[in-house]
This record gives sequence, C-alpha cells and structure tokens, in this order.
Amino acid sequence: MRIVFMGTPDFSVPTLEALVRSEHQVVGVFTQPDKQKGRGQKLQPTPVKAAALEAGIPVFQPVRIRNREALDQVRALAPDLVVVVAFGQILPKELLEMPPYGCVNVHASLLPKYRGAGPIQWCLLNGEKETGLTTMRMDEGLDTGDMLLKVSVPIREKETGGSLHDRLSGLGGDLLLETIRRLEEGTLAGTPQNPADATYAPLLTKDMGAIDWSLEGERIDWLVRGLDPWPGAYTWLEGKLLKVWDVEVSEEGFDQDPGTVVAVDPKKGFQVACGNNTTLWVKEVQLQGKKRMPCDVFLRGVRLPAGMTLPPRG
Repeated sequence: MRIVFMGTPDFSVPTLEALVRSEHQVVGVFTQPDKQKGRGQKLQPTPVKAAALEAGIPVFQPVRIRNREALDQVRALAPDLVVVVAFGQILPKELLEMPPYGCVNVHASLLPKYRGAGPIQWCLLNGEKETGLTTMRMDEGLDTGDMLLKVSVPIREKETGGSLHDRLSGLGGDLLLETIRRLEEGTLAGTPQNPADATYAPLLTKDMGAIDWSLEGERIDWLVRGLDPWPGAYTWLEGKLLKVWDVEVSEEGFDQDPGTVVAVDPKKGFQVACGNNTTLWVKEVQLQGKKRMPCDVFLRGVRLPAGMTLPPRG
C-alpha cells in the first residue's frame, strides 16, 4: 500500500518505524510545524519529522491540515491509506474520503473510553486496572469512528504516565500492521462505538498537579503516577513548590487534619495524613530549584518535623 502517515510526538515514532520496515510504502509524512524550545528558543523538529527525515521520507508541516494547499499535497501523493497517530489536528471530511481504504487512527485507549488528547494519563488518574490501544476508522468526530482492532494491557502497580506511554507506544506498530493486513484481505469490519460508554480525556494542565490532601491516599497515588512525568503532582513546603514523584499508600490511619506530617523516617520518607482517615508515605520529591531525589537524601538537608502541615497552596 501507498501510505501517508500523520503524527507528531514521540508516541507516534515506533508506529512510523514499523511501517517503514514493512512491505508498505510511506510516501509522505505530515506533522505539526517546528516549535521554539530551550533557552535559545531554537526551532526544534517534531520527533516524527526527525524520524521521517532519517528514513528519507518527504515531510509536510501544514499549520492547518484542512487548508487547500495541504489537502492538495495529500491528494498528489495518491495514498491508498492515511494512518494517523497523535497528529494533533482534526481531519476534514474531504481528506477522510480521499484514500480508497480511508483513514485509520491508532488511539491509546480501549475505545470508547478515554476519547481525546490525554487517554494514557487519565486512565491512571481514574485508577483503571487495564488499558490498551484501538485502531479506528476515522470519521469527522473526536475519536468516534468505528473500532477495528484492540490490544489490552494490564496497568502495573507502580505504573506512571511515562512508563505506560512507552509500553503502549511500542505496541502500535504490530496492531496497525495487522489492521492493514486484514483491511487488504477484506476480513475486517468496523464495530460502532456505544456513545453511552464513552468518556473524555482532555489535555493535562499544570494546575491539575496540586495535591488535595483531603482525598484518600489511594487517589493521591493515582494523581502522582498519572502526572509523571508532566506536569507532576506537587504540594508546598515553607512557600516553595515541592513536587512529589513517588508515594506508598499506608494502611495506618491517623485522626489528623489532611496534609499533616504524622511521621518522619530518615530512611523511609515522611508520612502524610490524607482524607477518610488514610495516610501515605512520600518516597521521592523535588524541591523548587533542586533535583529530583529520594526522601532519604532529601531529609538530610531539610528539617521536616512531625506535626507540620503541608498547605494546599504556597
């Protein structure tokens, strides 16, 4: 097949690389425009652009894929199929109807749950036990098209947004190639999504990381893991932002106000009272302006007495 690939972040790269290694021909790659990054504000290519250039594939970076110039560029490539993996733009009807085999999306959830831009993180934030990938025949809605194939994975006990991202990213290529094989054979019929089962997973924002200690310890654990590596869960210590990277839910309960430090162990970390008479041990932190470190190292240089309260804001 002649395939046009559309994607932007790191998550998309393994699927693109699997297509490049396959018998199919990737005739063009569409990705978001370069962005300024770092102190020097130099333009940086997207991860997909870098991978495509390394493979010698023509790259296109339209500001809007629905613009006439961009649509004409896709049409000129005469694709049999368009593959979309975290592209970052909604495809117009004209493009969806352009290739004979349509447009197929690799989405990082078990649809119809977690439609939207943040499915990996939100399944952790909500304490799900499993997630996976879905290939979908795209329509004009937001992740509403007919489902094609799925692969499920269990969520591990200490899974973070970063580790789950990497695991799912590595599965996309095989699932896509199997989807294409069955589409070519004519043995794959799409399954409509049930809107009643749909949930939405919006983009993450920095303010989501503020820890509400009145929540149960388990829910705070979900928050910490779901927002790792970005934006990170955080609290405040003497007016400075303190990011919390690792916690351990405790079975011990204390009748203390949420946010109260109830115990400090130089080797284990510090224990904080949470909602519904639950607690958790904070195991790894990062004080504003400092590096990420385990709490046994952190406590050597910071006085953190039992009885103090971690406030909800600085």
